[in-house]
Amino acid sequence: MTRTLQIMLAFLLTGAGVAFAQVPQPALHAPPTTAPTLPESAHAMTAQDLSTFFGGMLPYMLERGDIAGGVVVVVKDGKVLFAQGYGYADLAPRAPVSPATTLFRIGSVSKLFTWTAVMQLVEQRKLDLDRDINDYLDFMIPPRFGKPITLRDLMTHTPGFEDTARDLLPEKAADTNLEKYLKAHIPARIFPPGKTVAYSNYGAGVAGYIVQRVSGERFDDYIQRHILEPLDMHHSTFAQPLPASLAPLLAKGYASASDGDAQPFELANPAPAGAMTSSALDMANFMIAQLQDGRFGDTRILSQQTAELMHSPQHTSAPGLNGFDLGFYQENRNGQRIIGHGGDTVVFHSDLHLLLDADVGIFMSFNSAGRDGAVNGVRGDIFHAFLDRYFPWQVPSESACGNAKADAARVVGSYESSRRNQSALRFLYLLGQASVQALPDGTITVSMLNDSAGSPLHWREIGPLHYREVNGQALLDFVADAQGHVLYFATSENPTSIMQRTPGRLSPATFGPLLGIVLAILLATLLIWFGGWLVRRRYGRSLELRRAQRIVRRLSRVGVLAGVAVVVGWLLFVTAISANELLLVRGGLTPWMYLLYATGVLALLGVLAVIANAAIAWIAPRRGRWVRVGEILLALAMLYLAWFIAAFGLVSFNVRF
Repeated sequence: MTRTLQIMLAFLLTGAGVAFAQVPQPALHAPPTTAPTLPESAHAMTAQDLSTFFGGMLPYMLERGDIAGGVVVVVKDGKVLFAQGYGYADLAPRAPVSPATTLFRIGSVSKLFTWTAVMQLVEQRKLDLDRDINDYLDFMIPPRFGKPITLRDLMTHTPGFEDTARDLLPEKAADTNLEKYLKAHIPARIFPPGKTVAYSNYGAGVAGYIVQRVSGERFDDYIQRHILEPLDMHHSTFAQPLPASLAPLLAKGYASASDGDAQPFELANPAPAGAMTSSALDMANFMIAQLQDGRFGDTRILSQQTAELMHSPQHTSAPGLNGFDLGFYQENRNGQRIIGHGGDTVVFHSDLHLLLDADVGIFMSFNSAGRDGAVNGVRGDIFHAFLDRYFPWQVPSESACGNAKADAARVVGSYESSRRNQSALRFLYLLGQASVQALPDGTITVSMLNDSAGSPLHWREIGPLHYREVNGQALLDFVADAQGHVLYFATSENPTSIMQRTPGRLSPATFGPLLGIVLAILLATLLIWFGGWLVRRRYGRSLELRRAQRIVRRLSRVGVLAGVAVVVGWLLFVTAISANELLLVRGGLTPWMYLLYATGVLALLGVLAVIANAAIAWIAPRRGRWVRVGEILLALAMLYLAWFIAAFGLVSFNVRF
């Protein structure tokens, strides 16, 4: 289910309240102000050594992961040091990947161009990072929490919007109009701005629309004139569909290499959040400009001061963990100060990493998800191996915390992502909860945190509620309130969201079995009722009921049938989107949702009839004990179902998910 939800949301893969800070904070392990001295075990980063390194890894990884093709480019000291394609851009003619001309859809890496455009206009004093974004818009983001949303909030993914997936991947180019999309899909605000990180594609779209309005140029035209052309990125565009001159160069996208069926061109909404298409060498120019503080050769896209501001820490969810700069998220590892971004469509998957002090950048992109989403593990493994080869670092020796077992007991429970939708289909997000388990030795495991082989990582406490991956570098922090109640956890590997503790009643471990019991009671009741009807029909008997009792009895049966239909219908709904996520994203299941919502209303109304029927059974002198017990059990089952329907938003009639 976790993988299903990631694809359904289209851009999440880079992709878990109260945040620690809204302004830059000192890191627990402060990044060096100068590049650290590398140990003697570090390999010299040369073109030849990079060729050996990637050539020894990538072909094997592509074959093992069933990935069609990929590309890697490394820049250092303002120059392209290495660029190479692997596998195939098109499986049919077995066309190889070219780092110069093969185009990839880079997904959410596109946001870095949107944020760069924002910073250009900030530099020109046309935009203010801390001004209400409504001042720049021609529509209103509804007020809430007594505090406006600012561009700084958008760039740190703390505007407080709930997550939305509807129409992220439209079928028609006419449905990619930025203004129309933003005005039609305003999400609910569920967190105070500037507080809780919750990755937002909509927020990036709003930022791009502000660029369009303030500059007086269409968003994609602005990016073309003020970023792509100055950086000689002639194989890049935000246009959807691609211009005729670039369309033949686009790599074909595949679910997997063995599948062999090229997928149609993926349109993306909102465009500033993920619509860019580029080549590896074009992305090299962008990395060079960012690493050179806005300078590319004799051209500048940002002043040094603006670039340094863009690369400075702005928000973290816990002290010492990676957080957000302005648009970039932090990826500090191996003693290096690293910023970057990942990007995913359904079939294209990309990563960009900048080692600021080492003046090194690496970009990689792939044109298929591979077997069981293998590309996600491949990207992480490649980057970590790259760092370990050229920037080796020894994990410090740390003693286990004396309160490890007690603290492990405190953090055990279920947690849900801050990146969620609370207005509709919340149960989908709750099904993807993380479960924290304590082990006898005081270490913990988290169900969603596994290694590339799928095995759970173990975490050892090295400070109060501060954990490090056993035999690894990743950090995990739990944050508690003043009374010591654990509120959420955050990880160094995913600054884009936090995982907030959920009450036991909302845990799948609780509601799953209870819902199963409820369904069993409802089905058993229907069978008993049907059996009784057959017996009465067989022997020509009828129940002696008053008219009011007969009406209540019939309504209770309608309610129970509706209850079964609700549970089974939503299970089929989940099955359908597991088989084809685009059915949900593109609105193909909207009529089904309306039908299920209406059925939920019938079930809620049926609860009243079931309770009334139970009351009649309890006071009726001719009803036996077991009949009374059965009616009471049925009433309790329907009451729980009513709570479940209400708590999980299954009668909201909201299809803006």
